[in-house]
This record gives sequence, C-alpha cells and structure tokens, in this order.
Amino acid sequence: MRGFIVGALEQLTDQQVRFAPLGRRQEQMARAERLLGEIEPTRKYPYQFVCYRITDYRSDAYPDLLIGGAELKNDLDLFLDRLARSLQGVPLEMPDEAVLSLEDVSRQLNVSTKTVLRWRKRGLVGRRVVQNGRHQLGFPLSVVEQFVASHRDQVERGSRFSHLTDGEHEQILKRARRLAAAGASLTEVSRRVAQRLGRSVEAVRYTIKNFDRDHPTLAIFPDSAGPLDGAAKLVIYHSYRRGINVETLAKRFGRTRASMYRVINEVRADRLLNQPLDYIDHPSFEDPSQEAEIVAPMPGAEEFEERSRGMKVPKDVPAELAPLYERPLLNKEQEQHLFRKMNFLKHKLRKLRQRLGREPGKARVQDIRQIEELQRQADDVKDLLINCNMRLVVSIAKRHSAQTDNFFELLSDGNMSLIRAVEKFDYSRGNKFSTYASWAIMKNFARSIPGEKNHRERYLTGHDELFAAKPDTRSDEQECLAQAEQASRKINELLERLDPRERDIIRLRAGLDGEEGLTLEQIGQQKGITKERVRQLHVRAMKKLRDLAGTQSAE
Repeated sequence: MRGFIVGALEQLTDQQVRFAPLGRRQEQMARAERLLGEIEPTRKYPYQFVCYRITDYRSDAYPDLLIGGAELKNDLDLFLDRLARSLQGVPLEMPDEAVLSLEDVSRQLNVSTKTVLRWRKRGLVGRRVVQNGRHQLGFPLSVVEQFVASHRDQVERGSRFSHLTDGEHEQILKRARRLAAAGASLTEVSRRVAQRLGRSVEAVRYTIKNFDRDHPTLAIFPDSAGPLDGAAKLVIYHSYRRGINVETLAKRFGRTRASMYRVINEVRADRLLNQPLDYIDHPSFEDPSQEAEIVAPMPGAEEFEERSRGMKVPKDVPAELAPLYERPLLNKEQEQHLFRKMNFLKHKLRKLRQRLGREPGKARVQDIRQIEELQRQADDVKDLLINCNMRLVVSIAKRHSAQTDNFFELLSDGNMSLIRAVEKFDYSRGNKFSTYASWAIMKNFARSIPGEKNHRERYLTGHDELFAAKPDTRSDEQECLAQAEQASRKINELLERLDPRERDIIRLRAGLDGEEGLTLEQIGQQKGITKERVRQLHVRAMKKLRDLAGTQSAE
C-alpha cells in the first residue's frame, strides 16, 4: 500500500480530515483536483504554495520545504483519497459540477471499468457519491478531462483494446489445453499463448481460469480451480521451509509464484497471530520516552559476558548437568532489567498483533517480520533468565531426591516450574526472582512427589527388589543425550565463526537442521550457484572448521 512521501503533507491531510467542516473539505477536494492537473513532474513546488492552493490559507510552516512534482502527485492523490473517505456520499444528481459514474467514464473513453480503476493509481481521482441510494465511485468531469489531456497516449492505447472474439476464445483454450497436456504450468501457458496471439498475459490467464471455473469437468488446470484449502496451504508452507523453491511449488500446485508467496505469508501470519501471549503489564510501557532505556543492554553486560567466558564446570558434575554452569548468576538489578525488557517486548508484540487483527491473509510481509523479530528478542531474554537460574532447580531437586529414586525426572519437573515462574514473575514488586521461583518449584514438588510414591506403591510388581539387585549394564541414555547435546553446541559455536554462505552450505550438506542432507546440485539450485562452486565452498568451509577445532582441541 502506498504511503505519504512528504511528512508535511501527511500532517496537513490529517488536520483537514479531523478538523475541517464537511463543506470546507469538499471545497478543498475541488482545489486539490485542479492543482493535481497542473503539476509537472520535473518541477519543484514550495510547501506554502501547495498549502495555499488547497486551503486558501497562507501558512508559515516549512518555509524552506520544496516538494518534487512526482512526490507531490503521489501525496495529493492520497490527500484526495483520505478526504473522500471522510465525506459522506454526495447525491450524483446534485453535485457542484458534472460527475461521471464509473460506467460513464468507461463508455466515454471506450475502455473497460477495470482499466478505469487501474488509472486511479495514475492520478484519475474519484469521489464517493450516492446514486439511486447506493454508494458508488464518481469522477468529476474536470478531473477526467485533465487526466485525458496529460495521459493521451495511454488513453488511446486503452481505447484500441478490443474484447476477445469467439474464435480467439476457442483458440486460446485449444492452445492452452495442448500446452497443459505437455506439462506446462498456467503461468507458462498464459505467457506463450499471449505471445502467439498478440494478447496480454492477464487476458489469456483470465480466459483460462474463467473457463475452468465454469466447466469444472472440462477444466484445463483442475488443480488451480478454486481456492486452496487449509491442508494444501500447510503443505506449501512446510515444503518452503524445507528448502523447496517457490517455482517448484507453483508448478506442483498449478499456481503463480505470487500466489505461493501469499500462501506462505498467510500461514506464517496465522501461526504468529494465534500463538499464546502472556505477560506482566506495567504503566511505563505506554511512555515512549522510556523505551530506549527499557530495551538497552542490561547493567554490567560486558562484565557478565566476561564471567560467562570464564565459567568452568566442576569436576564432580555429571555430563548432563554441565550446560548449567555456562552462565553466571544475575544480580537483582540485572534481573529487574531483563524481566522488564522481556515483558515490554511482549507488550509491543501484543499491540502489533491487535493492529493486524485476526485476518492473516491481509498481513504485510514487513509486519510479519516485525512480529517474528519481537518474538525472537523476547525469547532470547527469556532463555537467558532460564539458563541463569537452572542451578536453582538442581539445588532444590537434590534436597527432595531422597523421597524419589528418579532424580532426573524430578529435575525435569522442576525445570517446567522454572519456565512458568519466568513467565508469571511480577518484577515491579521488587522481590528477587530466586525467592519466587523457589516457592513455585517446591510447591510443585509437594504435589508431584507424593503422587509418584502413591503410584509406585499401588502398582508394585513384586520384582522391584530383584531388578534393583541386578547390575545394570545398559548405557546411560541421559548421559549419551547430554554428550550429544554438548557436541552439537560446540559444532554450532564453530559454525558461527564461518561466513553466512559457508555456514548454510555446511548445514544443508550435513543435514544439521534435522532434515536429510542435500546433494551439491540441490544446494546449488537453492543458492543459485553451480555445483562446482558449492563443492569449492564446502571444501574451504571444512578446512576452516578443522583449523578452528584444532585450536580449541575439539574433535
């Protein structure tokens, strides 16, 4: 959607829409329409001159502002659109000047109504009017005449367009059916038939799609008739996430590349808008002057990172508990800052989601990216708070481990309590998080431990003593998983030191993201480079990894 280029004109538009009387707004629309017809794209216009021409008032604001003709045309078009939307419909039979309906303009200029609507983006300004009790789009005669005078070549080309004859219609369908049988997609068929018959690609596409909709049993592209269902959209989204390019998906589903992107963005937006969002609100979140302070790095961030690099795992700690000693404890000031930042990011996320509403299909790509970025930042802060307090769970679990034989199940249960405590902690009360989290974890243990003991006593098999006396020669699954996780973490740390393209090639080739590893040719198709170039980059990246691993004494 277009937006204002000049902030001063956007401010002027907002003032007139909100404060100018209805009659005054109608007068300003007529003045703006006359000015729009006089603008030359190569000239520059002072803002005060533009303001006077529209409002008949000489403003002292922005005395040095000069506006280019192209920018002024864009913003005047938006000015007229905003004012037209703010006005109630004026009866077509009683205008201040002659007003043509959409059909009148189409008939007078010998073009289709779709062409007239497209011309609105090029300066053909319309008004909202009422005809026979219905709101319609009307075009002042002076505006139409000005548009024809300044776009004479375009109007002549549009008037020379003729509708498809029955013979051309049959020829398009015949050629399209033959090309479709050979495996061509709708986009390719439309392009090739349009070149052959000297018609526009859109005219051919509409002809084929209208035929398929009206004759489903004889459809040329039956898979592309009608909207995609929810299951098909999910298949497209997950296929795209796995690395299948849009061109391949468009051919598979008989759609255009643009429609594939729309489906992908719709599913992305739907998943984001429907995710649960819970946070602790605070009055400072509504104060824009405090945002810079809230999202700033936490106090003592450099010292914290230095302490993190110097952390060492105690020798008596099991391998599966080693990651708990990679982050130092936070002080109270750092905790308060991080909790405030996490909840503020969620607050911004909620406001953005509310602004978008619950219509994923209308969400813009930049809005989706902004939501994803806010979610990522909030998750990063949350992960840091959890990682810095994981040893608290171990400490409490050890005190309760005498009541149960399975320490790691108790630890897992305590970790879930810690995660919930991070989400529910109200930092504004001034309490230290460890106090709140300790009570939450112990309260959960008070419920889960008696329940586990009761279950074991009730379902005792009589062979427990025999199983306990027999030595266990099996491998420790928890230890294996912990070692694998630690190795994966070291690999990721090494990969972060590679160039982005080298890192992506290593991940795709080795299948490090949970997917099956790709061939050199598949990676080349995805990256838009040759198979040989992929091989060279892969060899170079592996050599870098070996050198880095050697310096860090890693396997």
